Order: sequence, then C-alpha cells, then structure tokens
Amino acid sequence: MKRRVGTLIVVSAPSGAGKSTLCGKLLAEMPDVRMSVSYTTRPPRQGERDGIHYSFISIDAFRRMIESEAFVEWAEVHGNYYGTSKARIQEILDAGADVILDIDVQGAAQIRRHFPASVHIFILPPSLEVLRKRLEGRMSDPPEVIERRLHKAREEIQGYIAYDYVIINDSLTEALQDLRAVVRAERVRVEHFAHAWAAESFLKEEQ
Repeated sequence: MKRRVGTLIVVSAPSGAGKSTLCGKLLAEMPDVRMSVSYTTRPPRQGERDGIHYSFISIDAFRRMIESEAFVEWAEVHGNYYGTSKARIQEILDAGADVILDIDVQGAAQIRRHFPASVHIFILPPSLEVLRKRLEGRMSDPPEVIERRLHKAREEIQGYIAYDYVIINDSLTEALQDLRAVVRAERVRVEHFAHAWAAESFLKEEQ
C-alpha cells in the first residue's frame, strides 16, 4: 500500500532562466520524481529526443487531441503549440510518484484550475541582462527571436506572484538545492500523506 500520494509540481520561468536544466538535474537525482512529457508542434532542437524532451507531433494531430479533450492545458507559444496530457499526469500520480511539469505561465494557470492541490514554483534569472546573455549563448535563435523572448519574459515575470515559491537561478547549485528542498518539504505535508496506509498500519483494531 502506498505511504503517500503523488504531488504535481509545476515549474515555470521565462525562456533562458534555466528551468529545464534544473528540472533535468532534479530528475537525475530523485528517481521517484518523474516528468510528464508534453506534446509540441515545434521541430526538435539539437540534442532533443522524441518522447524524452517532448512528444513532437503535427499540427493536425495536435488539433485532434484538443478536440478529444486529451489536454489538461495547451497553448500557442512563439507560433508553436504545446500541450500537457491529462492521462500521463494521472498515471504517474496514481503510482504514488511526483510529477514535475516544465511549463509556461499561461499553462500553469490552467493546471491550477484542474489540479488545485498542485505546487507551483517560479524560476527567476538574476537580471534581464543575464537572461539576454543566456539566450544569446544558446546560439540557436536569431536576434529577432531573442528580442521576442525577452519581451515575453517581461510579461511572464509579472505573474510570479501567483506561485507558491520563487527561486532565483543565479547559482545553478544553489537553485537546485532550493528546488530539492521544496520538493522534499511538499512530500511530508499531511495533505500528501496516504491516510489509508496509516489506518491499515497503525490504527486498525487488533483481532
């Protein structure tokens, strides 16, 4: 019998703030945290693998999933579509593991409506200038795309107030420690405890 109920953890940040790196490192060291792989219509970037980083599908296939209400949230970002599968999230939670979602501000708001007990974490860069340097350092986007991402970042950062936790990613090591601490603290909240296990293990009357 499970000792705890899985927690849905939503991590958001402007593009380039380091949320994907932080989530990846957390997943590597905590096997009982799993990523719900999102669907997207954008092409894979260098090094990205289908089914690992995203499920890459066509626009037509994405629209069919919208019609069948397969997504708990979906959005258009920078001309591409992204969506999170209801079934994938529920399958992991039902197994007693934590689910971590690397998702934008718009999607996070939709997730909270469907999963009010979800935990929301916002990752901030130390400054917009540092964010610009990180985006330029990727060497994957032309200047006009970087400017569009910076403009979007200013809008997204205004939404941090709706989150439960804010982590400033100045030092990757310290930011990872903060993220790990939040996940561990949430695991021992009484709301996430499997009361049926406690009843069976400690409260059942002796025969």
